[in-house]
Amino acid sequence: MPNIQQQKKRVRTAAKQRLENLRYQSTAKTLAKRLATAVEAGDKQRIETEHRELVRWLDRAAARGALHRNTAARRKAQAARLVSSGSR
Repeated sequence: MPNIQQQKKRVRTAAKQRLENLRYQSTAKTLAKRLATAVEAGDKQRIETEHRELVRWLDRAAARGALHRNTAARRKAQAARLVSSGSR
């Protein structure tokens, strides 16, 4: 444990940031799974809704720094491929 006051504060804030980043990453994974199940079901309305929500969440996570922007772009591209294969 740190002895310096500022370092103690940094430990606290880093823990909060880590939890926040974990929330963004976890929710992105959950939304991706929901999109995959919607594609399997073939419900076009639900596919569109889930895809839009996933893209919004990935953009938000990348803007905050919870995900690297290239990672977010890659996951959005994968989702778009999944949607295009499911909408046929």
